[in-house]
Amino acid sequence: MVAYRSYLRCALGSLLSSLAIVSTALPSLAAERVVLSYGSLEIAVSIDSLEAFAREGQVNDDLDSYLRNTSIEEREELQAILLAPVEVSPATLSRFLYSASGEVLLHYLGNLIQTDSRLNGFYALRAAVVLAAADAEGLTLLNVLQQFPTTTVRLDGLQALRVAGAAGQLVEQTEQAIALIEQQSALEIRTAAAVDFTEYADLEQPGSFSWQSEFWNLYDQRRDRAVTAELYQPRASPAEPVPVVVISHGLGADRSSFTDLAQHLASHGFGVILLDNPGISNQQLQSLLRGTAREVVDPEEFINIPQDVSFLLDELDRLNQVDSSQSVRFNLQQVGMIGHSFGGYTALALAGAEFDFEQLQTACTFNTNGPDLVNFSLLLQCTALQLENTAFQSLQDERIQAVFTMNAIGSGLFGPQGMRQLQVPALLVAGSDDPLAPALLEQIRPFAWLEGNDKYLMVIQGGTHIYGALDASTYDTLALPEGLEGPDPLLARQYFKASGLAFMQTYIADHDEYRPYLSASYIQTISRPPLELSFIRALSSADSISWLKR
Repeated sequence: MVAYRSYLRCALGSLLSSLAIVSTALPSLAAERVVLSYGSLEIAVSIDSLEAFAREGQVNDDLDSYLRNTSIEEREELQAILLAPVEVSPATLSRFLYSASGEVLLHYLGNLIQTDSRLNGFYALRAAVVLAAADAEGLTLLNVLQQFPTTTVRLDGLQALRVAGAAGQLVEQTEQAIALIEQQSALEIRTAAAVDFTEYADLEQPGSFSWQSEFWNLYDQRRDRAVTAELYQPRASPAEPVPVVVISHGLGADRSSFTDLAQHLASHGFGVILLDNPGISNQQLQSLLRGTAREVVDPEEFINIPQDVSFLLDELDRLNQVDSSQSVRFNLQQVGMIGHSFGGYTALALAGAEFDFEQLQTACTFNTNGPDLVNFSLLLQCTALQLENTAFQSLQDERIQAVFTMNAIGSGLFGPQGMRQLQVPALLVAGSDDPLAPALLEQIRPFAWLEGNDKYLMVIQGGTHIYGALDASTYDTLALPEGLEGPDPLLARQYFKASGLAFMQTYIADHDEYRPYLSASYIQTISRPPLELSFIRALSSADSISWLKR
């Protein structure tokens, strides 16, 4: 969990980075003091004193009583925090903060950093960072405090402690949950019948089918929407129609992110659709940065992308009926879905998980004392509240018979009630050190909410959020924090190939001989450092741990 703890520091740095914005109406006021309030207790320090301390190490009278008992190392650390510049492009991130996700972030931080009238510091904070980002020294905490456009900057100590406590609670509870999963995985291995997997096929190796691919550039007239994808299919003509798997990528990626997985499945006899999601791709992020798009993700994409999948399945059905020259036929009664991050949300929605707007509204108020306060994936999920008054039916497509998700988001979108509507077999993959979609909140708890026997949870120890899927320019332009990509992306992708193939062979191709692979015993045989695996079918102690199923 060392990487996971370090992500909290990275994330806090990225929050400050994300506050740079360009504005034409700059305020003329500047803050003179910082007041830390804690209930009825208030501690005031002049900003001049903070600057003298930061730049020269000088401790004036109003700081002396607070720093008197601190060590030299602690004082040096405080100086570094006040003066550390954040590498950020104001023009780039200004557009982010005018998006729905950016406004969620500003309102959240405004609860901690308030005006002298104790109002949410949303607008004042925005103006302060404008001036601070323009400073020759770059964006620093000291500059932000100096440029705050009211005479007093109020830091809500109670709220800050809640956030700090939530971060610590998230780390602690994640460690407890993963320890429980490890124990249960080990117990399943000890009590299972012995299986010699050296006598079984190696699922990490390509299958016997050669394959071919075809790019699709389609148009859905009903929705006035272009849909692009790539179809992989076995080259040889199987005797029966082939089962189908749809793969949906996450934010900042594109269909090429999982080309290796698509080819692997095709070599084992599956037809595979690699969906391109322009609305959440790196191209969309670049459009935001250029000012040609207003949102990180248009909220309508929460509806459009699942409907793109249904449209593509309709197209396969049409080909089956009208194109007799096809060498391969597709079995649309045997369709599985694989999704990463936002694509994981897509898979869950198509499989039957339902929106719960009341639950989402609660999650997006950030007024709890729990670890949800530091769930950064909610910045994206909360934008879906704009759909609350949109008339749309369930996104479920009954052709989807099983789902395999990696670092899926959706805890706020679905909640316990929405996830319980998902009745098809599901395998959820979590990264123990995921800084964006925390394992406990976005995969482990949702797994505990699922009902039925055909559900699985695989935890990648040391796994983060990205496995080599993002274009390098995404990191460069968005100044993403370190720790998003795990220590061995290629190893993680081998895990996806093996476990994804076993899952789809069992539940989509109806090859029951692959069921032994869906076990802790098999997963142990492919697990290796630095990304070791745990694998369970149920959280046997979940009912006795209230926060685990909350």
